[in-house]
Amino acid sequence: MNKQRFWYRVFDLYYDGFRNMRLGKTLWTIILIKLFIMFVILKIFFFPNFLKTHADKGGESDYVANEFIERAQ
Repeated sequence: MNKQRFWYRVFDLYYDGFRNMRLGKTLWTIILIKLFIMFVILKIFFFPNFLKTHADKGGESDYVANEFIERAQ
């Protein structure tokens, strides 16, 4: 089977499927909004940049190395 033809058929399958969807477009919109909320909004408010608050500027790798060494002992 020709690889180029295979990828064209795969693309055509999904393109045709998404073009003819009605309810699916709404569901995909909801999924994308939920992913945006999970990865962007929650990251900003609940997951601060730990290395920025604990390590010196440019010394992040040294901080991580020292933490690994201290925890191993």
